[in-house]
Amino acid sequence: MASGAPAHRARSLARRLALQALYQIQLNPLPWQDIQKQFADDPEAERVDREYFRGLIEAIAPNREALDLRLSGLSEIAPAELDPIEHAVLWLGLHELESHPELPYRVALSEAVQLTKQFGATDGHKFVNAVLDRAAKESRPHEYGT
Repeated sequence: MASGAPAHRARSLARRLALQALYQIQLNPLPWQDIQKQFADDPEAERVDREYFRGLIEAIAPNREALDLRLSGLSEIAPAELDPIEHAVLWLGLHELESHPELPYRVALSEAVQLTKQFGATDGHKFVNAVLDRAAKESRPHEYGT
């Protein structure tokens, strides 16, 4: 994939598509692999970094319980009570913070906040930002302090 703005945009679109897939996984009892394929095959996914999308879903979908366990220590709202959009965004953000050290934590937070502003409840982005900020402080103390 090319570097710069087109690559950044393709990754942002991959996150957006992953959010939609993770939302659907919460509402639909189909195997996550079927939902992943459905979204990856969608003609709308043409400009998406498909490899990044696939990596997000393959890392997050089968590990939702572990991510929820981590979220329960970061959030005053139990994962089971979260809005499905905010829940999916938190999975994405937490995964990127903990599994993609090459991605600056500020980028992970910014992308998560943007997705929540676009798809979530009115003030959901404030909650997502606070939870992921706590996660960044814990998982990236050296980078967080700069």
